[in-house]
Amino acid sequence: MTTSVSRSSHTASLHHGEIVEESELGSMRRVTADNLPILTRLSIKRVLLHPGAMRTPHWHANANELTYCVSGTALVCILDDHSRFSTFIVTAGQMFYAASGSLHHIESIGEDVAEFIIAFRHERPEDFGFGATMGAFSDAVLGNTYDLPAADLARIRRDTTDRKLAARTGAPDIPHSAYFDDPHKFDIEAQAPGLNYVSGNARFARDQFWPVLKDISMYSLRVSEDGMREPHWHPATAEMGYVRRGDARMTVMNPDGTLDTWTMTAGDMYFIPRAYPHHIENIGTDEWHFLIFFDQPFPADIGYRASASAYSREVLAATFDTHIEDLPRFPFTPADPLIVTRTNPVD
Repeated sequence: MTTSVSRSSHTASLHHGEIVEESELGSMRRVTADNLPILTRLSIKRVLLHPGAMRTPHWHANANELTYCVSGTALVCILDDHSRFSTFIVTAGQMFYAASGSLHHIESIGEDVAEFIIAFRHERPEDFGFGATMGAFSDAVLGNTYDLPAADLARIRRDTTDRKLAARTGAPDIPHSAYFDDPHKFDIEAQAPGLNYVSGNARFARDQFWPVLKDISMYSLRVSEDGMREPHWHPATAEMGYVRRGDARMTVMNPDGTLDTWTMTAGDMYFIPRAYPHHIENIGTDEWHFLIFFDQPFPADIGYRASASAYSREVLAATFDTHIEDLPRFPFTPADPLIVTRTNPVD
């Protein structure tokens, strides 16, 4: 018998996570393995940028980045290797991808606060700010680099501290090309649901639809008040989720047989190691919306409905140490549903 608890080793509040930076320009908070030790291969950050503010150019030394825009309008610039440069605009419901080592920046260009949920393909991502790295080299070295007198570089205020948030001076410089499609960008909420049920739906950002993804993916999952994500596990991928909206309850079974059951609300995140059985159900009165990230480009799962159909009643009776006549009449399920309707009350 499980007992609901408010917290477990699998979950944390991202809204109250570790403060990376906070000022009148915005804020950056994160949950990594330093705050939630169970995290492996994934971590998460929330960035708020006030109008006219930017996340300055930077790169991640050990992690690819997958970003979902919750609100606002932003200009994103990415410099990849071979001097390939991309500039594009993202708005609410759109995503972008930045490979490990790629120089990129995010600039709020709208009238509202821009909010981003960022997943990293490492439990402890490492950052380098371009401005901070300029402080690593002498005036002469930089002068030689840019074919300038060393004295010209001495005028720039610089050190090795990353200035993560900064204010833009003047109007944003938006090239015409920023309004075109870009391979780094994906409009997930404009997609038709890949799975659509009476009790919810799911949209997918995975390599099948977005070829740039190599080791990470995301599901935008919505479940109605009478819906439930059936018990399941992912054989080859870990799962990290963020509650965008709503109230839910999750149960996870650990390998030692212990159970974690906890409730979540908007702003919370969670992590499930690969192959751990788990389920999520709506316990609120409104639809909930989860952003669910995976450490594989195409996550797969095995659900309990199909599992009961895979074996004979004799095998199931022996498994449950139950007389065959006492077994329920499990419905034959050749392909697992992602979402099921909750016909029984929450227990």
